[in-house]
Amino acid sequence: MWLVLAFVSAFFLGCYDISKKKSVHNNAVIPVLFLNTLFCSLLLLPLVLISKISPDVLSGTIGYVPSVSVETHGYIFIKSVIVLTSWIFGYFAIKHLPLTITGPINATRPVMTLLGALFIFGERLNLYQWIGVIITIISFFLLSLSGKKEGISFHKNKWIFFMILASIAGAISGLYDKYLMQRFSSTAVQYWFNTYQCILMGIIMIILWYPTRTKNTPFQWRWSIILVSIFLTIADFVYFYALTDTDAMISIVSMVRRSSVLVSFAGGVLFFHEKNLKGKAIDLALIVVAMFFLYLGSK
Repeated sequence: MWLVLAFVSAFFLGCYDISKKKSVHNNAVIPVLFLNTLFCSLLLLPLVLISKISPDVLSGTIGYVPSVSVETHGYIFIKSVIVLTSWIFGYFAIKHLPLTITGPINATRPVMTLLGALFIFGERLNLYQWIGVIITIISFFLLSLSGKKEGISFHKNKWIFFMILASIAGAISGLYDKYLMQRFSSTAVQYWFNTYQCILMGIIMIILWYPTRTKNTPFQWRWSIILVSIFLTIADFVYFYALTDTDAMISIVSMVRRSSVLVSFAGGVLFFHEKNLKGKAIDLALIVVAMFFLYLGSK
């Protein structure tokens, strides 16, 4: 079941990437990110209120949000900082790079998660899973060649560097997720880390963006901003629930989630008319093959 949930999460994650690209294109990144965290918190707030007012309604279900200790809040706050770091770097990168480039770069995040899973959690992969990992690494190398055709140097372009930093922080977050989900309520973690992110982004927006807003890209409201929050909330909700399974392997879940690149690639073609699709399609095909081997290895 946890593998099926990982694929469901991947689909909504791809929808999230498309909406995110639409939201930050020629738009101020920081207020978009603030609104994203705000709406994510508001979407889960009804579950929190029901759990407080009428706990019997949701008791025993994944929707129940229990009270958490001060120590648990500390753990969740650390996750908020890690995720927010990944988001800030990632949003700026997505604003300045084609979605057909950022999607596959993000798809290599599980390779870093894999290394952490091997050393920290002692997870062990079988032959099929290793084949999937190796193919993913090869796809990243081919992607760099595709990027050069669009004048994007993987060595000199700072937005590529931003995307890589976002992926590293995301990998750390993935490893931390397994630790949290095995100890605390997944829904409580999701609600509170979104709430803390909202507070942190509010501070960042007031200090860094608001005083210089007239000198930088102006903020424009777009309905896609709400879609970002909806798709992300669903993707994370399913993902966190998958990790509550004691048999779930974070190395495999992370790999499968990155198959969201299939959806984001389609979005880059249909909605943003991105170029050099032939070369990127080869990279995409390799990712599909990698996902197939990961599926075989997890049966």
